Amino acid sequence: MAKRLLLLLLNLFLLPVFAQQGFQFEKEINKVSVPFKLINNLIFVPIKVNGVELNFLLDTGVSETILFSLEEKKEVLFSNTEKILLKGLGNQIAVEGLKSKNNVLEFSSLKMPNHLLYIVLDPDFNLSSHIGIPVNGIVGYQFFRNNLVEINYRKKKIIVFKDIPKNRKKIERKFDAMAITVEKFKPYIKGIVTLDDHSTPLKLLVDIGNSDAVWLFQDRSKFIKVPEKSFDDYLGKGFSGDVLGKRGKIERMVMSNFEFNNPIAAFPDSSSIRNVTMVPDRMGSVGGEIMKRFDVVFDYQNEQLFLKKNSNYSQPFSYNKSGVEIQHNGLQWVQETVPMEMVKTPRANSEVNVYSAKTEFKYKFQVKPLYEIANVRANSPAAIAGLLKGDIIIKINNNPTYKYSLQDIITLFRSDVDKWITLEIERKNESRKFKFQLNDIL
Repeated sequence: MAKRLLLLLLNLFLLPVFAQQGFQFEKEINKVSVPFKLINNLIFVPIKVNGVELNFLLDTGVSETILFSLEEKKEVLFSNTEKILLKGLGNQIAVEGLKSKNNVLEFSSLKMPNHLLYIVLDPDFNLSSHIGIPVNGIVGYQFFRNNLVEINYRKKKIIVFKDIPKNRKKIERKFDAMAITVEKFKPYIKGIVTLDDHSTPLKLLVDIGNSDAVWLFQDRSKFIKVPEKSFDDYLGKGFSGDVLGKRGKIERMVMSNFEFNNPIAAFPDSSSIRNVTMVPDRMGSVGGEIMKRFDVVFDYQNEQLFLKKNSNYSQPFSYNKSGVEIQHNGLQWVQETVPMEMVKTPRANSEVNVYSAKTEFKYKFQVKPLYEIANVRANSPAAIAGLLKGDIIIKINNNPTYKYSLQDIITLFRSDVDKWITLEIERKNESRKFKFQLNDIL
């Protein structure tokens, strides 16, 4: 799915506009709280762009604000635009885009004028189909730069605090602080990773736009080696094409006073990260699968990260054991019957109410998502069963697919080992049924 799609580190060959001031509180208030949608460890928030509300991925792994999938938002107006090329994760060529100046962004009572945006013109770069909700852009550094930003994964709320002593003392009292560095507009920590019984400190990007637990770059250190138990995997999609690599368990990852045993790490291949300009000594990333185990406060100005364990902290690490990636493929009209209305008919001289069902009933039609297989991992249970990329999924475990959200399917494919999955699919206008058993090869 899209759990690894959003690792969009850009190499724009352009410098960010330092005159931008980040989000500022408009009124005499010092805190705002806004609910967010959490889908596969990724955070989506509503932000207005030039007066039009769009849906953004919140991503500490990008320095710029990026827009795409604006086909249905034609009312958004942009000025001062010029063409540029965008490069990033992936093994293909750059894509064409626009740079637009003097835009106004609004998040609740926070506002940022004179904002610089990058607009992806390629219609094939569409994250909405992989997420299950409309996604129109990504916002990074400018969201975090001025204020104290709390992400409460448990309550699914973002709380932005004005950086004043009252707010700071409250956070310092409740959270454990750890040092970060903000380099090229992104936050980095020193983590300790254990591989082959050997522990070493590594510089890691804190990337909440990456839904995996850990990414490690094997070509940047002789210490980083892919575990013997691993498999080739599709890690996601970047601006420059598919991101490929391997996946395997590492023994341990430590950040500050927090320790995680047997997290599942991704090891992108060198061709997928060749277009990414990295800060010196960076060896990988810490992503949403770890960060969701905390309530987190980012303090960019003072280079601090505040952490507090939540109820997710001790959850086991999991991955897609089916080997099949699902995406939206448009919408379908679904005919459903309205339940018959029960009518109460009181009887004279009786305390008993008699209910009768009206014989009339009617159909209603609703628009529901249509799902297709976007990728099948080689030698996975789904591949062995015979499933192919492009198959349209009709039923999952004998239930119509429109009864599932994309998050439901993601959760199902990460279920316990030995669970059986039945998929009824449509291929070349023929209906076929496949059955496979989830298998943990790590």
